[in-house]
Amino acid sequence: MNLLKLSKKAAPVFLLLAVSLASSSTSAAKADSIQFSDVTANHWAKSGIDTAVKKGYVVGYPGGLFLPNANVTRAEFIKMIVTATGQSVEETAGKWYVSYVNAAEQAKLYVSSDFANSELEWNKTITRQEMARIAARATGLETKEDDKWMYLATKSGLISGLGAGKLGEKENTTRAQSLATVERVLTIKGGGKLPTDKYAISSAELAWHKTNIFTVAPDIFTTNDPIKDLNVADTWKEDKMKITSKDGLFSAELYALIAIDLSDKNDPNLKLIPDLSTLKWKNTADNTPDGIKISEKYSNSYLFYSKSHINFNKDSKRYSNFGFFTAEVLGTFNNDRVSFQNGNLNSQALVFQKVPFDLPITILPKSGWEQTRPITVTIEVPSLSNFYLVRNEILTIAGPKSK
Repeated sequence: MNLLKLSKKAAPVFLLLAVSLASSSTSAAKADSIQFSDVTANHWAKSGIDTAVKKGYVVGYPGGLFLPNANVTRAEFIKMIVTATGQSVEETAGKWYVSYVNAAEQAKLYVSSDFANSELEWNKTITRQEMARIAARATGLETKEDDKWMYLATKSGLISGLGAGKLGEKENTTRAQSLATVERVLTIKGGGKLPTDKYAISSAELAWHKTNIFTVAPDIFTTNDPIKDLNVADTWKEDKMKITSKDGLFSAELYALIAIDLSDKNDPNLKLIPDLSTLKWKNTADNTPDGIKISEKYSNSYLFYSKSHINFNKDSKRYSNFGFFTAEVLGTFNNDRVSFQNGNLNSQALVFQKVPFDLPITILPKSGWEQTRPITVTIEVPSLSNFYLVRNEILTIAGPKSK
């Protein structure tokens, strides 16, 4: 059921209520206590609903209903955000939404590349991804990368996840969700700060540029160097995640480099790897299946999981083939190898389950290591001869201990 029709002649009770609420001092929009029979006292959005109705950019339905779970169209959300943020709206002939769309275009909340400016498109239910894009723009955020809007929105607190890092980018937006987002926009525009959902940010970063290392391990992937006009996460080179040998006989691609915080038992990306109780880290340089079990003792560490694919290997004599492809995180080091061999995880180590190199995972403690060079993330052709070696640097950053 649409909350607003796309014709003034068929204006629903929703719009009639908006007029009456704006003109009546005794209306529910200005009442001290707003009661909707379908919004209980413990409803997650009750406070936001009450606030939004009092401000007048959203109203209820006859019979004391609010319909918090009803879907919202693109046009309806644009009306909410334009009205709530105080954009100048000039009345225009034609469909009811045209004046709000014009105001949104003027404020750069909507651009023609988002979708066609037509009745069909404006009457479609808005998705969470589209809502995130509009909300981010409303707070002054900008990007030319369409898949970065959700990252910007989650990082600033405009959008929270749906639990366990789920973003639901293509899911429909409800009345309650949309007005909650509008209120967050108003908080930021008023100079306030919002709480953030780190799991949502992590998922949004992965969706943006195929890694979450800047969200999950910001103490490692950081820099003291000024990076003009760039966020640290913008230094990641997604175009370097595919590699081909010089002779064209080997090709592989890193789909994602995923950081997992072992100190966080609720990290949703733990589900991507085998049970921790079955894993070991390699404390020797041989190929024996000996290693140290990853117990609670090593919880103050990160795992780096390379999700990858070997496109083809046409010469296994020239290029080794472990069945997977792994990114390398370079720049962490410790000279005390004896301590390392005795079970002190003081530098990065290989993680395996049954035999070395059966998993594309490494472990790095959060402390106890030295840094003698920039932190670098690379992939390389697994060449058995340096003559055929090709290496791509996906990231080079000063790191936390740079001198």
